[in-house]
Amino acid sequence: MILYAATILVSSFLLFLVQPIIAKQILPWFGGSAAVWSTCLVFFQLALLAGYAYSDASRYLKPRVQSLLHVVLLLVSLAVLPILAGDGWKPAGDEDPVWRILGLLGATIGLPYLMLSTTGPLVQSWFAREHADARTAQRVYRFFALSNFGSLVGLLAYPFVIEPWVSTRVQATAWSTMYAVFVLLCAGSAWRAWRTGEQATGTLPATAAPAGDGAPEAAAATLDAPPRLADYVLWLSLSGLASLFLLAASTHITQNVASIPFLWVLPLTLYLLTFVLCFEGRGGRGWYVRHVWLGPTLIMVGLMAWGLTAEQGVLHIEHAVPLYSAGLFFACMFCHGELAASKPAPRHLTRFYLMLSIGGAVGGMFVGLVAPRIFKIYWELPMGLVLCGVIAFILTRGLLKRPLTALAPLASLAAIGVCGWYAWQYGETMRRDTIYADRNFYGTLRVKQSRPDDDPDVQRRLIHGVIMHGEQYVNPKYRNIVTSYYGDSAGIGLAIQGINPVNQRVGVIGLGVGTLAGYGAAGDTFRLYEINPQVIDIARRYFFYLAESRATIDTPLGDARLVLEREKPQNFDVLAIDAFSSDAIPVHLITREAMQVYLRHIKPDGAVAFHVTNRYLSLAPVVKLLADEVGMQAILITDDPDDPNLSRTDWVIVTRNQAFIASEAVAKRRAEIEAIPGLTPWTDDFNNLFRILK
Repeated sequence: MILYAATILVSSFLLFLVQPIIAKQILPWFGGSAAVWSTCLVFFQLALLAGYAYSDASRYLKPRVQSLLHVVLLLVSLAVLPILAGDGWKPAGDEDPVWRILGLLGATIGLPYLMLSTTGPLVQSWFAREHADARTAQRVYRFFALSNFGSLVGLLAYPFVIEPWVSTRVQATAWSTMYAVFVLLCAGSAWRAWRTGEQATGTLPATAAPAGDGAPEAAAATLDAPPRLADYVLWLSLSGLASLFLLAASTHITQNVASIPFLWVLPLTLYLLTFVLCFEGRGGRGWYVRHVWLGPTLIMVGLMAWGLTAEQGVLHIEHAVPLYSAGLFFACMFCHGELAASKPAPRHLTRFYLMLSIGGAVGGMFVGLVAPRIFKIYWELPMGLVLCGVIAFILTRGLLKRPLTALAPLASLAAIGVCGWYAWQYGETMRRDTIYADRNFYGTLRVKQSRPDDDPDVQRRLIHGVIMHGEQYVNPKYRNIVTSYYGDSAGIGLAIQGINPVNQRVGVIGLGVGTLAGYGAAGDTFRLYEINPQVIDIARRYFFYLAESRATIDTPLGDARLVLEREKPQNFDVLAIDAFSSDAIPVHLITREAMQVYLRHIKPDGAVAFHVTNRYLSLAPVVKLLADEVGMQAILITDDPDDPNLSRTDWVIVTRNQAFIASEAVAKRRAEIEAIPGLTPWTDDFNNLFRILK
């Protein structure tokens, strides 16, 4: 048992540790978008499904053939180590990022991840076959809790223990070494299964594991009853709903509430924790008891639905993150608890896990691949909330005939009504004053118009998630007014007007609505880099800065850093780094290697301007360390204008231009950059967001 337990624990630890390791490697190649993580999760769920399907199919093989096949595949998987993404997978800029990410992950970690994903169900089936007595076999499902515990440890170890201290390349090398250790353990388990399998009867024990209190009607009722169609539907529905909640809540928290890149750890941690609690504890029966958990779950579902429309759809982070995290926990406890209560006899455990993985993959693919193509706004979370109430009603509908227990199905119906109402209100909130809405891999974009077209003060705003990315007057009299973060008293305005105001060349990473093109004069060239083709289309169709600028305008498509790496030197007077994904600048644009790319494209007396306005991260000290390394000065310019058309901003201007640094306009708005103890210059291989949290 110790060998089997060690194999499962190591495999599950590596299974979830590899996810952030590989995701961090490829994030810079695809704009640092939160959608990269969602796409990675889809791949992991599909690979898990393939592993569970393999485990289920292998039970039809003789023990000797099964063990030999598995050992061969384990040895073959060693050939792809170490797990370092090849540069050949870097995107050109005009392809669909989803398919490139999936292909990259398949080539880099596909086979090792597949072998790790087979371990849990396969080793559990070996254990159940070896211990044919029913009482011992009932312990087999505790291995599932052990597996999720190992996954939880691996997931939490990354942001708190590994990432702050270990470079990305070392992470990949260390993981690859640990994987080799896993191969030895798993090969040993396969050898033991071969030996014991030849001595055993060849069949798994038939006794069903005890169901938890309040088990649904679909639970296996006989000692060896094969799963019914209703069981399969239940398993698929519950696992799919839990997966949908995981990805939808992660997207909402990281993109619509707070774009803190490591916030995805919290939802996934809660998701795994519910697996541990539901398949372990209370003598192996799990902590889920329907009549205890159902009421709080339905209340939390209703509160999450309310949160979608509270404060005009922009619930403050201090309330939103706890609300959606707690709601996700209760929803997953409900889904996973009902799954644990309906688990079949150990004879059918591989099929049970296969159904769970199919449901998880379907839920993940719906959120990660299908929804961005069929919805214009984020309908996944409202749909999940309604579906939770529907499934709760279906599971409890038989209690309607009993007066004292009818509260459960009635409460489920009430939850459906509440969630449906707020889902409709959510749609109305998103559509209010919206003249355009669409979404793609990079998120949801909306163009909102403040007043009717004939109103002289009408304005249009570009909204990404809940963050405004630029605005402009529609009236021709006011169209040339530079608004929001880019006024002439902001750091970028001072740089464009003060570095070289005649025949200047300006580069901008992050197009927005093209506001900075409003500074363009005859003879100037403005080159605005944008990764999202949808943004370029919106800036040209619904706004006027690009079309009416007197400068020559170029809009290269693709991740700006990758494009700049391939381009010849552009000799910019000013290069503005303003690539927002909601309100967090992608990390790969503020590293030592990125700075070297920027310096190759600016004139000796030019400037690199970093937009560091941020509610959660202190980015100015990071920029200062990069400037110090290359012998340049970093000037923090803080602007809080009285003009209602302008926003408060923080820009850090990195330059050697002493005339600009000594100018009166800069001196008036210059602020000190406070050093952060222990902070070191960021590189592509090593950076730590925890140190710069405000």
